[in-house]
Amino acid sequence: MVLRGELAQGDPVDGHPGSSWLPVTRARTYELVLDRIEEQISAGRLRAGDRLPPERELAAALGVSRVAVREAMRVLQAMGLISQGTGSGRDAGTILTAAPAEALTRLIRMHVLVASVGSDDLVRARITLERESARLAADHAGLADLTHLGELLATMESPQVGVEEFNDADTAFHVAIARASGNALVAELTTALRNAMRATLLDLLRRAPDFAGTAARLGREHRAIHDALLAGEGVRAGDLVAAHIEGFYRPGDPTDRADPADPA
Repeated sequence: MVLRGELAQGDPVDGHPGSSWLPVTRARTYELVLDRIEEQISAGRLRAGDRLPPERELAAALGVSRVAVREAMRVLQAMGLISQGTGSGRDAGTILTAAPAEALTRLIRMHVLVASVGSDDLVRARITLERESARLAADHAGLADLTHLGELLATMESPQVGVEEFNDADTAFHVAIARASGNALVAELTTALRNAMRATLLDLLRRAPDFAGTAARLGREHRAIHDALLAGEGVRAGDLVAAHIEGFYRPGDPTDRADPADPA
């Protein structure tokens, strides 16, 4: 009910015909706690590895309930920004961390499950990120990176490798290239996307009519990518990675496609 002389929501204001009154957004208390913590991080007063004040002290300092602080901590933990330990040792209390891959993996996987992000979109995103990762890794990968990639290749190329072991080594291979790129954000996003798709990849491998043939084909593709990285050929490595990812999701048996390592 609107009394005479009062403004209803959305009514124009005298002298301002183009404006309207909109309700003030009410932030939940825990969101205000998150805002204050973000301000501390932005100002450089909180850094990864720092310990946050105890729940009681933080609640008193911010003038909020301990329940609000507790809820804010749950959100930060889900975001991969804090770790919490009990007791009185070095790892006790709430410590600010920097491990976004796990949280990003969970976020992406959940959105895939509720169909807000389609599998095709994930594949295209992987191609975009991993092409760039391979290009950068050709310039930045060190001896330890290349040796690790070689060890993963040996695992995938073993005649005794099982489906799950192959898939885990495959995932680790792609993640290792991303980490060798020298770009931390690209590495974290690549890790999250790859891990979010692990179950899908594993299912495709299990349904392959000839797993041994599929593993051999994928192994040759991985070997060609590794060779391009060793040679410092970033563009070629990126092109091989893109063809490798796109080809795997192409309809039909992955063993029935052309090998991108072979010239046409």
